[in-house]
Amino acid sequence: MGASFSSNLTDAARAVHMFKINGYSATRAMARTDSLPSRRLPVGGYHWELRYTASLIADSNHWVALKLVLLAAPTATTSAAVDGHVSHAFKRAGESSAWVLILRRSALEASGAIVDDAFTVECTITVITEIPDNVAAAAPAAPANVLPPFSGRGLSLSHHLGELLRRGTGADVTLVVSGKCFPAHRAILASRSPVFMASLFGDMKEKSSRSVEIRDIEPQVFGAMLGFIYTDSVPELDQQDGVVVAQHLLAAADMCGLDGLKIMCEEKLIAGATVETAATTLALAEQHGCPRLKARCVEVVAANLDAVMATEGYKHLMASSPLVMNDLLRAVRGRKS
Repeated sequence: MGASFSSNLTDAARAVHMFKINGYSATRAMARTDSLPSRRLPVGGYHWELRYTASLIADSNHWVALKLVLLAAPTATTSAAVDGHVSHAFKRAGESSAWVLILRRSALEASGAIVDDAFTVECTITVITEIPDNVAAAAPAAPANVLPPFSGRGLSLSHHLGELLRRGTGADVTLVVSGKCFPAHRAILASRSPVFMASLFGDMKEKSSRSVEIRDIEPQVFGAMLGFIYTDSVPELDQQDGVVVAQHLLAAADMCGLDGLKIMCEEKLIAGATVETAATTLALAEQHGCPRLKARCVEVVAANLDAVMATEGYKHLMASSPLVMNDLLRAVRGRKS
C-alpha cells in the first residue's frame, strides 16, 4: 500500500462585524463617487476596511452598498468574501472588491430598520490565503505517475472563459451596443458586476429579455470591458493607444461597478500622464472618484501649466469640472513657495 499524505493548500479566517451607520439622513446627500470608511478590521492576518455609501445607482435606483478594501500588500494571493455576496482575489494594497448592494434606499427607509437616524449592518468577512511557496515546497511530492485531476492541460480558468465569450457557447443574453451585438452569459455578468446583477436578476425588464441595450459606451470600449469581465485582463491597455483606451474604460468601469478594472485603468493613466493627457484625465479622475489619479494629474498640470492650458483637454476640464481649479491653484502656489 502506497503512503498517503495530507497538507493544507490554503489558510482561512472568518470574522463577523456589526456596523452602525449614524446620521443616515446626512449620508443620503453623498455624491455617487463618495464613500465612508470603517475602522481597520484585522482578519486573516491582514488589515481591511469597509466602505459605505447610500448613493450607488443601479437599475435607476439609489442603493445602500458596501465594499471591502485591503489596506496592506498581501504576501500571497489572498481571496476574501463578504457574507457570501461578493468575493475578490486581492493582489495589492488599496485594491477593493465590487460593491455589495445591501438594499434600495427606498426599501430601507420603509423597513423600519432606521431608528434615531441610524441602522446596523451585520457583515461576515471570510479570508482565504494561499500557503506561501516555501511552505508548499516542503510538502511531500505526489508520485510521478499521478497527474493532478482536471488539469485542463495547463490552461487557466480565464483562458476557458475567454473562449466561452469568443465562441458564444451557451450565451443566454445579447448585449446591444450602438447596433453591435455581444452574446454573453447572465450568470457571469452578474457575478462580476453589481449593476449587471441588478439589471439581469432584479426588478428591471431586462430580467426576462433576451436582448439588452447598453447606452453611453462605444462598442470597442464595451468589448474590452466584456473581455475583462470574463478573463480579468485587458490586452488593449498594452497597445499603442492604451492611455486613450484606459480613459474610456475608466468611465465604463465606474458605471458598471467594476472596481478591479477601474484600478487597472487608473494605474495605466497614472503611468501615462503627460502634458497632452493630464487635463482630460484630471476631468475623468474628478468625475469618477479616483484620488490617486487626480493627485498625479494635478502634479503634472501644475508643473506644466502654460503648456497644458493650450490643450483641448484643458478647455474640457474647465467646462466639466471648474471646481478643480482650486486644487490646481493650491498646487501651483505650493511649487512657488
